[in-house]
Formats: sequence, C-alpha cells, structure tokens
Amino acid sequence: MPEISDRSVRVSTLELFFDLVFVFTITQLTAVLVDGGDLASVIQVVVMFHLIWWMYDAYAWLTNAIATDRVRYRLLLLGGMGGFLVIALATPKAYESDGLAFGLGWLVVVLLHAGMYVKGTSLSEVAAILRIVPFNLAGAVVVLVGGALGGDAQWILWALAAVMLWATPWIASVEGFVITASHFVERHGLVVIVALGESVVVIGAGVAGLPLDFELVLVALLSLALSAALWWTYFSDEGAIEEAMNAAPPEARPRLALVGFGYWHIGILLGVVALAAGLKKAVGAPTEPLDAWIAWELAVGVALFLASDVGFRHSLGILRGGARLAAAALALATVPLGTEVEGKAQIAALAAIVVAALLVEARRPRGRDGDPDPAVLSTEG
Repeated sequence: MPEISDRSVRVSTLELFFDLVFVFTITQLTAVLVDGGDLASVIQVVVMFHLIWWMYDAYAWLTNAIATDRVRYRLLLLGGMGGFLVIALATPKAYESDGLAFGLGWLVVVLLHAGMYVKGTSLSEVAAILRIVPFNLAGAVVVLVGGALGGDAQWILWALAAVMLWATPWIASVEGFVITASHFVERHGLVVIVALGESVVVIGAGVAGLPLDFELVLVALLSLALSAALWWTYFSDEGAIEEAMNAAPPEARPRLALVGFGYWHIGILLGVVALAAGLKKAVGAPTEPLDAWIAWELAVGVALFLASDVGFRHSLGILRGGARLAAAALALATVPLGTEVEGKAQIAALAAIVVAALLVEARRPRGRDGDPDPAVLSTEG
C-alpha cells in the first residue's frame, strides 16, 4: 500500500468531467420538485440528496487522496461515474419503479470507492476508510432492499440509511484521513459552481417556446442576477476558506472538512435545488402571481443557501454572517410578493436582498468578522 506524500494541489480535468454527472443529478432532483410540488416530493428530494451527497462527497475525499493520472484509477473513476449516472437516471421515479436501479447504482459506487481507497492511499487512510466501509456497505444493502421492496418500506429504509450514513463519522471517526486544503477547497467550490449552473439552465428551460418580449428578458436577467449574487456570496472570501483549512492542525482537518464541506454543503446545495425548481416555474409567467408552493421554493432556496453558507464559514472559524443571516430572514418575507404581486417582483427582491447583504459586508473592515478565528479552529476535531 503506497504512502502518498506528493499530492496534486489542482483539480484534474477528470474530476471536472466527473462533475458533469452531478449537474445531471441536480437537474433530476429539481425535476422531482417541479413535477411533485408537494411535501412528499420535498421528502424524497431531501432523502435522495443525503444518500447521493454522502457518496459523491466521498469521491471528493478520494480524489483528494489518489493520483488521478494513473490509468487504472481513471478507469475506476469512470466506472464510478457510470454508477452515479445510473443513480441520476433513476432519481425521477426512484420512489415508483426505479428504486432498484437507484440501489444498484449506489452499490457500484460504494464498491469502487472502497476499492480505490484501499489500493491507492496511505496506510493511515486505509485504516480510516476500513472503519467507514462497513457502514457504506450496510447502507448500500439497506438502499438496495428498500428500492426492491418499494412502498412504505422504501420510505422508511431509505430515510434510515441516510441518517445512519451521516451519523457514521461520529461513530467510526475520521481520524487518519489526510486533507490537502487547496485541492479540497477548489474541488467543493467547483461543485457549487456546477450546481448553480442548474439555476441558470432552468431560466432557458422556463422560457422555452415563449415570445421573447421585454418582461421575459427582464425576469431572465433578474434570475441571472440572483444566481450570480449567490455565487458571489459563496466565493466572496474563498482565500479565507483555504487559509482556515491550512491554519488548522492536519489532524483537525478531517473533522473540519466533514462538518464544513459535508454537512453544511447539504443545505447549500439543497438551497440551489429549491431555487432552481422555483425559477423554472416563475420565469415563464413573470407578470402573474405565483402559486404559494413556487414562491416558497424561491424564498426557502435562497434562505437555506445563505444560512448554510454562514454555518459553513463559522465551522471554519470565519465569523462572517450577520448580514447574511438577516438576508436569509428577509428572503422568507418575500413570499407575499410572489403570491400577491408577481413572480418577477419576488425574484427582484431576492436578488436585491442578497446584493444588499454583500454591500453591507464590503463596507465592514476585513479583520472584524472575515478572518479565521484561531480559537474556533482549535476547538474543531
């Protein structure tokens, strides 16, 4: 088993290619919300995303640990990409007829991930992953059985699998994993970018076939402005995030990575899914009041993104968040604009709120709440 001492600090083109499947997964989850439009569809999306993100983020940890320029690892990663593609294809009807396909894809992803970790990483990381693998395999069995049974059993088993998997690091520990901060931060930043790309793509999908008049162009530009403001929010202090990871002792980095880039990114990415679902419906009728469900998707999507972003930074000791938390609360207050006035008004208000929060932060001295707090970092892990 090789000891890995010289790791790439750049995200490889293979990893970027791998992320194309994640774009498709986000699209499929968005479709579940758009087509469902009820509490059941929300629960399905939340549970499936927890299952998907557990293993997708596990591959981000994997590519942080192995050299992706080796032929065998490239082939195995492409195999994992195929497994995720099956999961994405099965997602829209995973709770109807395609649950078994979802489970089989998930099993393939788990097996390839474990094999690559054991064969390609350092001794400490092999020991660490061997503590996690039994839980991943158990989760795969539960997901597979749930998908095969369907009905109420599937709802219960998949929810249990999601809870068990995300509780695993607190049972088995993540001690022993080695995190290369520059690669890890860049890798997750790219995941957020490709997810936000879905919120841009749905603009085109929402206006497809409609006459391109002034109102349609305006709502499309406002929607783009909202997505851009969320992008700016996440990447406003990317350097501080990497500095925070580098400042932490190496033994503390796995726990920081788990909490910040694992748990808090669930909210960030689910916020994008909810926003994309709302935009897809809202942009097609910009001057009409929205159904309450669509207005709440827009508001909750932005609020969840902002609040989770604050939690993410706080977990790294970056104490920036007052303006963002206020913006999250104000985002929820925009629902009446959508339901009583028009969709365009709510989208414009959401964009203005996020931009205002960014402007407030820009006026504050950098050292007051933007730098990593060593006291917070020392308590992590």
